[in-house]
Amino acid sequence: MPGRTVIEVLATGPLATIQDLGRPGYAEFGVSPSGAADLPSHRLANRLVANPEDAATIEITLGGLEITSTCGVWIALTGAPVPATVGQRAMAINSPTYLPGGSRLRLGTTAIGLRSYLAVRGGLRMPSVLGSRSTDTLAGLGPARLAVGDLIDTLPPGPDYPNVDLAMTRSLPDLTELRIEPGPRADWLDAESLSLLTQAQWFVSTDSNRVGVRLDGPRLNRAIDDELPPEGLVRGAIQVPPGGQPIIFLADHPVTGGYPVVAVVLGEDLPLLAQARPGQPVHLRWTPSSVQRPTLLEDRCPTL
Repeated sequence: MPGRTVIEVLATGPLATIQDLGRPGYAEFGVSPSGAADLPSHRLANRLVANPEDAATIEITLGGLEITSTCGVWIALTGAPVPATVGQRAMAINSPTYLPGGSRLRLGTTAIGLRSYLAVRGGLRMPSVLGSRSTDTLAGLGPARLAVGDLIDTLPPGPDYPNVDLAMTRSLPDLTELRIEPGPRADWLDAESLSLLTQAQWFVSTDSNRVGVRLDGPRLNRAIDDELPPEGLVRGAIQVPPGGQPIIFLADHPVTGGYPVVAVVLGEDLPLLAQARPGQPVHLRWTPSSVQRPTLLEDRCPTL
């Protein structure tokens, strides 16, 4: 096909997936929204190459991606800063860059942050499942994880051209601070553990992924030792399993769970969590709109 632009994957790094804004609205059928873990970085990558924000991008974990293109195309990298070269020339992040046909884009390893986003002008031509081209790593929906040798067609670019040389973004912090509000089962933690939730310094566990971020730190103990029927979950829900180490759910989270959700991270702070690396410290704090501490079960019961 004349003028057809095809991206060939030469290396993937630890994990590279196709993502867009996700597939919300299917929780009643057991399907999570999925989509880019860091949605603002996904949107920015598309805007830099004059794409609509829902165009599919490549989400790259810890760098390592290498691609080539059959024809020249505009690209942009956002999210975690990663060393990148086009041919022998260094490529800036948060800036539209022209990738000549036959040239190679090579990404090094991210030193700060976790996930980077690559947008191609016109977008990536991928099959849609339930209205989204996102890879759901938990349910197995959408495109498969990218592999060496994959060929990705691109869509024809729209009438607009990139018109920004560089987008200014905030640097990623060394300490990830997340604002939280009480969850529906805050009273399932005892008073000491509820205080520890915001007083302790947590660390991102190596056992973390797009489904959720497990936090290492002091054990949280329950005030109620009972079983829960499955309940609905949202992105940002903080669930405490029997081991006492909290899990904060991300893009590919399940839609129900049987452990108490003691708090929920504000949606605006979830992109910071999506960029938190294993071993990075995390601090949770109640929002000003929350009470000083959530009402415990014993607070509601009369003294006998």
